[in-house]
Amino acid sequence: MRRTVFNKDHEAFRTMIRDFIAAEVAPVYDEWEKAGHPPRDFYNKLGELGVFGIQVPEEYGGAGETSFKYQLVISEECARAAVGFGGYGVHVNLVLPYLLKYASEDQKKRWLPDFISGDMMMAIAMTEPGTGSDLAGIQTTARRDGDHYILNGAKTFITGGVLADRVLVVARTSPATPENRRAGLSILAVDTKSEGYTVGRKLEKIGLRASDTAELSFTDVRVPVEDLLGEEGRGFEYLTHNLAEERLGIAVSSYSSAAAAIEFAKRYVQERTVFGKPVSSFQNTKFVLAECATEVEAAQALVDRCVEALDAGELTPADAAKCKLFCTEVEGRVIDKCLQLHGGYGYILEYPIARLYTDARVTRIYGGTNEVMKTIIAKDLRV
Repeated sequence: MRRTVFNKDHEAFRTMIRDFIAAEVAPVYDEWEKAGHPPRDFYNKLGELGVFGIQVPEEYGGAGETSFKYQLVISEECARAAVGFGGYGVHVNLVLPYLLKYASEDQKKRWLPDFISGDMMMAIAMTEPGTGSDLAGIQTTARRDGDHYILNGAKTFITGGVLADRVLVVARTSPATPENRRAGLSILAVDTKSEGYTVGRKLEKIGLRASDTAELSFTDVRVPVEDLLGEEGRGFEYLTHNLAEERLGIAVSSYSSAAAAIEFAKRYVQERTVFGKPVSSFQNTKFVLAECATEVEAAQALVDRCVEALDAGELTPADAAKCKLFCTEVEGRVIDKCLQLHGGYGYILEYPIARLYTDARVTRIYGGTNEVMKTIIAKDLRV
């Protein structure tokens, strides 16, 4: 079906991103996976390319583009090459919406120029050992002490945490109440050079190996009051405001990877011969690819519709949950089938389908597990 979400500007941007990936990422991506992250100067290259500032208003040095469609293009092109941009996704798709919505004018002037250039990479620290998707269970504390907060606690599974220069840390600034477990949470933008701030283990993952994930700990870290994001005690409200966009970003990545898997499988089965025939000539191959193509077409339609809704300010938490649930499940099924078509070679890391397979598994977990997505959808159905 004809796709209508992109215009000529998006396609020109796509060409630029595709060329950049071919020149700067694909040739060295294996090295990034071994290191566990891109080299630090890669983020400055992204800054020079202008991708960090696409959605930043012009008065702070950005392009002032409000559409999410440019992020959709980047996701599709990364999946097409079976690569990633390390901490890029967290920096732009998770952190930036908080800064644009809740940062003060002074904070925007202080942070956004370096954010755009890549001189200051940012991450967000919500998850704690033992809490998982239960944000209301956060135990990290930030006690007010004059013109500073004293931060103590620990976080885990923090994407971009190894190389981050500043991290949005969700902490409890006052106790929860019996009536509201979500009360008392605040967001502090913590300078990672602060005394008492420690990057613990760099976690070894089965997938997304070029994206650093770390444990963080805070021991009496002094955070200036002017680095409080928004108002004290409204952290949970702020987090839920951005969760729909975060979950759409995961859905976009999942759909893109599933679409890329089909292309990798098509190329493989056309080149590989079995019993003197191309693998593509067998009915099973044709039927499997037909099933995959149909599911991906449906996922693409849902993604496109949700991106349009986000751009219009109409994407609901339930709709984002539906999109994440559907696209991540499709991703898992499609990539598994496409790997099967590769036979034994699908299990070998030099083939991109293997990378897509291991990278895909986490999408049904982070951003809220798919079980949580079902709960959100069911609540919206009032059942």
